[in-house]
Amino acid sequence: MKLEDFNQLDFKTLGSAPLGVKVVLLGVLFLLLVGGGYWFLWKPALAELEQAENREAELRGVFLSKKKEAINLPIYRQQMVEIEKTFGTLLRQLPDKTQMDALLNDINQAGLEVGLQFQLFKPEAERRADFYAERPITIRVQGAYHQMGAFAQNISRLPRIVTLNEMALTPGDSKEGDMVVNSLVARTYRYLDSDEAAQPAERR
Repeated sequence: MKLEDFNQLDFKTLGSAPLGVKVVLLGVLFLLLVGGGYWFLWKPALAELEQAENREAELRGVFLSKKKEAINLPIYRQQMVEIEKTFGTLLRQLPDKTQMDALLNDINQAGLEVGLQFQLFKPEAERRADFYAERPITIRVQGAYHQMGAFAQNISRLPRIVTLNEMALTPGDSKEGDMVVNSLVARTYRYLDSDEAAQPAERR
């Protein structure tokens, strides 16, 4: 096979061309077919395959995550039941609007029972949050140290949530040396009814 064989090549008489020329032409044709097939068919197909594999990995991850959630679903449900019970218990410790006066009286009575002398008992304006309202009460009482402790213990035994804050002890004006004056802020809480909770904050 010589270069002259390609120069003198006539496609009309290709059948009588030398064997070497035929082999080279078939090889070039094969390469063109392979290259064209790769470019127009295999390359797009390989890209789609890669996307499908990535999608499969993503879906597999989602499946495993959902499977884990499904396996733990009974545990989650039990936790929700316990949370609802706990929330319900706490909610019952918050009085409604009609019970606030009785709670204020209970706080006052908790001090009188242990012999404290109230110098000030002043309920302040409510401060509202999402589903509850906080009501501070400025209190100043005089008594012995052990009476202050008994008062705090009585408050802790109330069926409603009451916290004692900002306590400041100063010597009392009694001739008895163990008397002190306790200035503090008691905070009580109540839950808002559905109508109150539905009001925009600026209207509260």
